[in-house]
Amino acid sequence: MSRFLDPPANKPQIEAAKVDKEYKKMRSKVFLGAFVGYAAYYLVRKNLSLAAPDMINDGILDVAKVGLAMSGVSIAYAFSKFIMGSVSDRSDSRKFLCLGLVLSALVMLAVGLIPYGSNVAFNTALIFVLMLVVGWLSGMGWPPCGRIMAHWFSQNERSFKMSIWNISHTFGSFALGILAIAGVSLLSDLGVASSWRGDFILPALVALVLAVFCWWAIRDSPESCGLPPVQDWRNDHSGLSGKSKTKTGEKLPFKTLFVEYVFKNRFLWIVAVSNIAVYMVRYGIGDWAPAYLQAKGIMSAEESKMAFSIHNLVGAAGTLACGYATSKWFKGRCAPMNVICMSFCAVGVLLYWFSGSGYVEMAPAVQKVLVYVALCLIGFFIYGPVALTGVQALNLVPKNAAGTAAGFVGLFGYLLGDAVCSKLLVGAVVESASWDAGMLTVAIGSVIGVVLCALLIPEERRTA
Repeated sequence: MSRFLDPPANKPQIEAAKVDKEYKKMRSKVFLGAFVGYAAYYLVRKNLSLAAPDMINDGILDVAKVGLAMSGVSIAYAFSKFIMGSVSDRSDSRKFLCLGLVLSALVMLAVGLIPYGSNVAFNTALIFVLMLVVGWLSGMGWPPCGRIMAHWFSQNERSFKMSIWNISHTFGSFALGILAIAGVSLLSDLGVASSWRGDFILPALVALVLAVFCWWAIRDSPESCGLPPVQDWRNDHSGLSGKSKTKTGEKLPFKTLFVEYVFKNRFLWIVAVSNIAVYMVRYGIGDWAPAYLQAKGIMSAEESKMAFSIHNLVGAAGTLACGYATSKWFKGRCAPMNVICMSFCAVGVLLYWFSGSGYVEMAPAVQKVLVYVALCLIGFFIYGPVALTGVQALNLVPKNAAGTAAGFVGLFGYLLGDAVCSKLLVGAVVESASWDAGMLTVAIGSVIGVVLCALLIPEERRTA
């Protein structure tokens, strides 16, 4: 398996007259492959959350155990993104991404085809294990994409390109909902009693088709296509990756990846810790919004779902805007933009908390407007740092360690920022105190995020 995943050898460079044309064609092709590939991973990731209500109705799961079953993906993904990052740095991006996508699709297909019995406990344990596997395989999506971006795009342009690529998960999540509806409808028309199986089957089949497309589109590095390194082609040698003495495609020892480029890199630790605050705000607001808005009597169930959708939709626009501003105004340096974004997020969270606190009497219509403004403000500015912290990880290490660095930062974000802070901490505060205290906790997290992001400004200036 290791030999199969080895990075391809560098090819002799093509004629100089053909370099520009070939580079532009291949970059567009590879970028599209990475975009489609990562979106496809989201077709086989959150399927259980869509199918759960019908599975409960069929007696396969019960309400108390659904959360346990679904947690398998998040738990495994947090660790996989880190560990698989180092494996990705020693592998061919094309093979690595496609292999993970194919295996994820096959596992999710199996979830939809398994003939479940009436033992709810056994069903839960089985699905939990399968979700752990899916979560682990999902960790094979981001690292090769990070490696692709590091090899094919130089630092000064990487922020904007990464921002565009980062909205792929939004498209993937949207497509999952559409395919799930179509899959359930199709099985229902065919007379299949457990039509919820379509939530798993059709998205998985489409993911397999998209894996074939990714195999055609993606190439590991310019050098493997007979092209010069991207920093030479664009005459952009800014940042550590552009100055690295390691050869493209060189397999670095695991000790070098983890010790030299991760654990001894104090600035990467700051990025990782700042990512905790970023993900705490991202999921502390987004995941709790429906429950919070309904519990406070601000919105109905339908209105809160609409507010949640608008929050995420605005986030896609904010990601692009922040990426463009980072490349245009700060020459690829992410820290200043992250400070700006997290500052506005802090304002948005405080407005969100204030609007629902009840400390000031206001008309219901005014309260709703303020909540919408706050959610749009948070959504627009939080997804910029989500993308840019990943870019920072790539910029702080040589290209050969890009996946390891991205995985390390992602581990802190998903495990500590999402699972621990936004879920366990905020949930505990709400249960023991109040919703106001819970939202204030998120606001404090956003302020801490501003400070942590600011610590990276001097380092980025030094390496620019």
